[in-house]
Amino acid sequence: MTLRGRFAGSPLFLRVFALMVVCVAVTQLMNLALLIAVQTPTAKLYTVGQAVDALRGKPGDEDFSVSTLDHVEEQHWNPRGERTEIAMAKAMNVPIEQVLISFPNPILTREKIYDRASVPRPVPPPTVQAARDVIITGDFTAYARRPDGTWLSVSTINGFEPWRWFVLWWLILSAAAVAPFAWALAHRLAKPIGTFAEAAERLGRDPRAAPLAINGPPEIADAAAAFNRMQARLNRYVDDRATVVGAVAHDLRTPLMRLGLRLEAAPDALRQACEGDIRDMEAMISATLSYLRDTTKQGVRKPLDLRSLAETVTDDMSDRGAPVTLAPGEPVVVEGNSPALKAMLNNLVTNALKYAGSAEVSLDQTDGQAMIEVRDDGPGVPPEDLDRVFEPFFRGEKSRNRDTGGIGLGLASARAVARAHGGDVVIRNREEGGLSAVVTLPV
Repeated sequence: MTLRGRFAGSPLFLRVFALMVVCVAVTQLMNLALLIAVQTPTAKLYTVGQAVDALRGKPGDEDFSVSTLDHVEEQHWNPRGERTEIAMAKAMNVPIEQVLISFPNPILTREKIYDRASVPRPVPPPTVQAARDVIITGDFTAYARRPDGTWLSVSTINGFEPWRWFVLWWLILSAAAVAPFAWALAHRLAKPIGTFAEAAERLGRDPRAAPLAINGPPEIADAAAAFNRMQARLNRYVDDRATVVGAVAHDLRTPLMRLGLRLEAAPDALRQACEGDIRDMEAMISATLSYLRDTTKQGVRKPLDLRSLAETVTDDMSDRGAPVTLAPGEPVVVEGNSPALKAMLNNLVTNALKYAGSAEVSLDQTDGQAMIEVRDDGPGVPPEDLDRVFEPFFRGEKSRNRDTGGIGLGLASARAVARAHGGDVVIRNREEGGLSAVVTLPV
């Protein structure tokens, strides 16, 4: 087996761990290269003359910002500050009490309280030019007292130095170098989850869909196998219940036939009443068997045009004299089982004809959903019964007359077919009167 094959069959934990180690290693290598390549930044150098010129308001130096202060806090004494202040006083030709300098960088000031007696006093520069040439390293703030008692402040401006740009671009390059590994890690984690989401969606649309392929890391293969076992158990559970109900309904025909034979010797009034009940029971059994057939049989699903299917149903009923119309429109293609969808639409149209005497069918497609609407101008359904009409053997018509109310399995069968295709059926009362049955199916 090749190295790639062994890696593909390794546990997901090891694969994720290996990718994370690679990411960390690449990042550390980039940081090491940065440490070797980058030059140590040097502190910027200024002169006392530059600070004096800025205090005197001479234009041309953009490295300083000038402001006016009412008072200045007293600074801790340090030798460096004293030497610089003496040079500034010499260059400005003012007493040393009228100048002050502070260094905000603690590395330069060392934040130390010095003993003045232990440090020799600095010697003032011999000339004004020598005082102006005294070097000031790093950032500083210089102050000069004005005649009115206020202080003129000059501070260095920290720009974005070239070495900072180098580090910034290096960090961007490091992120770009690690990004492919991070993308690979995210892809490997998200792909199995997406596969299971698609499988769950497919199972909701078609319980008889093909099982998941068992491949990939052991964790994914075990999860796929568990998902396939769950799907098989659900199908067996549904099949077992349907088989029991179907067997009971089928076997009830034999005692009903014996009851009919025994009623031959009964009085006419009793025989006719009982024969009517037997016919009703046989109709219920036939409807139950048909319902089980429609909702449990495995049909081949393929792309089909719902409009052509609806035209077949409406044209057939129109040929028999039923007032059914189909609104014109564009083709709507879905993937489904043609006989089951045709039976679903036939149930909805038949239900509208039975209770309202007419039906209007329309098709539309929006937001990835195909919509079939069957409208009628009948009396509608009480609001509390809008959900109950889909219960098996529920009849909105209370007379229990089979000629006007049916068995009560048409809408239940229609919803079962729609949900088996990943859609649904809802019933709502129209504001202008009548009922509207809306079927939604995924395109």
